[in-house]
Amino acid sequence: MKRKDIMYGVRPIIEALETGKEMEKIMVQRGAGSEGIKHIMTLSRKRDIQIQIVPFEKLQKITTANHQGVIAFVSAIEYEDIFNLIPGLFESGETPFILVLDRITDVRNFGAICRTAECAGVHAVVIPAQNAAQINEDAIKTSAGAISRIPICRHKDLKEVLQFLQESGISIFGLTEKAKTAYHSPDFTIPMAVVLGNEGEGISREYFHFFTDSLAIPMVGEIQSLNVSVANGILLFEVLRQRTK
Repeated sequence: MKRKDIMYGVRPIIEALETGKEMEKIMVQRGAGSEGIKHIMTLSRKRDIQIQIVPFEKLQKITTANHQGVIAFVSAIEYEDIFNLIPGLFESGETPFILVLDRITDVRNFGAICRTAECAGVHAVVIPAQNAAQINEDAIKTSAGAISRIPICRHKDLKEVLQFLQESGISIFGLTEKAKTAYHSPDFTIPMAVVLGNEGEGISREYFHFFTDSLAIPMVGEIQSLNVSVANGILLFEVLRQRTK
């Protein structure tokens, strides 16, 4: 059975890229250097689509069809632009509530995070163009369909996004176990964004200077860390509690 989430072959992928079809990533066979492949890589870089250089065997595991050294993973959604979305929220009288995910690559964690975000009233989820979970059927299923109901914004440079949010009057909070401020202490009724990092390394240090404050969830166990989707739920529903009390 042909997979619905992939495309293969030089010409079909070029046509899809030129017509603006959303792609999660493109795998290119190591050593492939045809003009068509080079054109695909140029188009992908212009659109900030992740390119992975892989051995022939990896492509063969995905499909044994005549892929010509290139396979594209088609996105299940249409991405939105955070730079256009924020002004619209303010104009409509909303108090922005944005979630920014730094290198959350696990598909199920991402799906669970989006499900919680939709339930808690988050207006948009921002992810990086590189090092982000693939939005596929597993992600959508884990999110219980929330990924199709909440705007997902994919951008190359999260620093640029955070600077834009800051300049737009949005307070930015980073959730990290290294912080001293308890997660329930700030006023979350203001325009705000929450930044979550991956479970291995946390939030990238380069983003911290954008934060209004760094927040921690108090814990008494020996492990002293939570699954990122669980931590996300605790903080987002504190925001919702404050906004609806």
